[in-house]
Amino acid sequence: MASWNDYNDTRQNPNLIPKGTVAKVRLTIRPGGFDDPAQGWTGGYATRGSTGAVYLNGEFTVLEGPYARRKVFTLIGLHSPKGPDWGNMGRSFVRGMLNSARGLSDKDVSPQAQAARRITGFADLDGLEFAAKLDIGTDANGEEKNEIRMAVTPDHRDYAQVMGTGRTGHAPPAYAPPAQPAAPIPQGAFPAAPPAAGSDPRPAWAR
Repeated sequence: MASWNDYNDTRQNPNLIPKGTVAKVRLTIRPGGFDDPAQGWTGGYATRGSTGAVYLNGEFTVLEGPYARRKVFTLIGLHSPKGPDWGNMGRSFVRGMLNSARGLSDKDVSPQAQAARRITGFADLDGLEFAAKLDIGTDANGEEKNEIRMAVTPDHRDYAQVMGTGRTGHAPPAYAPPAQPAAPIPQGAFPAAPPAAGSDPRPAWAR
């Protein structure tokens, strides 16, 4: 029983989802109205910050389990004027999301797997459902927040249970590639907290 005299064992923010939790989530992209067709950034999904950094403003909703309907806000980095790191981390994260959503091992280099890792545009990511590993970071004000740094693929022991495939090991429904040739995955993802009033949500090195 918790004591009202001793607060040493009390978490600073009990509303956070515990670090390491694996959950099925759905990505919703909040359109920012910025396009750069040369980069494959179309449809008004991307957002361009005042310093020139470009990202997708993502909202991840937990779909099932004890944390269902909880939301985690993530900036999916496309470009930083500071260098390629943000965009490269983003591309890796988007690749993981596609692997998870489409039931692919990251080691699968078959033609079918390569086709499943291509998208025609950011609209293909909007509404994507996949297994994610929740983490805890800090926002621009130093406050703790949940964030998503990686997707969980079929190689992970919890994937089948989280994605609802049971013990049979069946993958999600087979991915059907688009009729038209798809473009390579645009640059993509670095997790961050939702913008706080008067604060810059990007990592310091990406500003």
